[in-house]
Amino acid sequence: MRVWKTIVAAVCIGLPVPAIAQSGPVVVELFTSQGCSSCPPADRLLHRLTEREDVLPLALHVDYWDYIGWADQFARPVHTQRQKGYAHAGGRKMIYTPQMVIMGQDDVVGADAMELAEVIAKHQQVAPLVRLDVKRAEGVLQLRVQPLATLPAEQLTVQLVRFDPVKTIEITRGELSGSRFDYANVVEDWQQVTSWNGQEELSVSVPFIGTQPAAVLVQRGAYGAILAAARVE
Repeated sequence: MRVWKTIVAAVCIGLPVPAIAQSGPVVVELFTSQGCSSCPPADRLLHRLTEREDVLPLALHVDYWDYIGWADQFARPVHTQRQKGYAHAGGRKMIYTPQMVIMGQDDVVGADAMELAEVIAKHQQVAPLVRLDVKRAEGVLQLRVQPLATLPAEQLTVQLVRFDPVKTIEITRGELSGSRFDYANVVEDWQQVTSWNGQEELSVSVPFIGTQPAAVLVQRGAYGAILAAARVE
């Protein structure tokens, strides 16, 4: 019980919880919208998660609430498509905000800190299947991916995510009219670098320009389990 309370407190106030076995940080994707009146608590929770080294929080703003009076300034149709892809892969018939998807596998209501803590802790106990190393050189990322266990023959994707650590917006219409928010880790670009069969070591160089933060993910297909993640240092 004491361990559980410690984990919950860590999520709520942003203290680090040491990863035990997970290969890289636990990836938490928040599907949110500036037009969603129930999203601010989840947005604030994601902001606190940025203080943790063992968690990689990413905010994907969706566009399907734009019609109710305020067009989300950070929304991308591809974010809605990604959320729908996760729903289809998980056998769910609906999508909603705020929703958090953890490591491409589990979903929780975005503001539920206790359930989120439990799911993060579960993934930290999982033995890594893949090793991901990322080195940044002048204008290039050097990626190396290695299997740590026997993986089924399947298509895995290596992805590069670019995000802005903080973006501030004043909302003048819609359900949150009159509010000002600092949104954390707002995803601006999500691209597939290459595919990988998971059977032998993969080395690849990727052009990388600018100072904007980024992360590299290894995922089963487009909407499957995330097997490894690394921040670009």
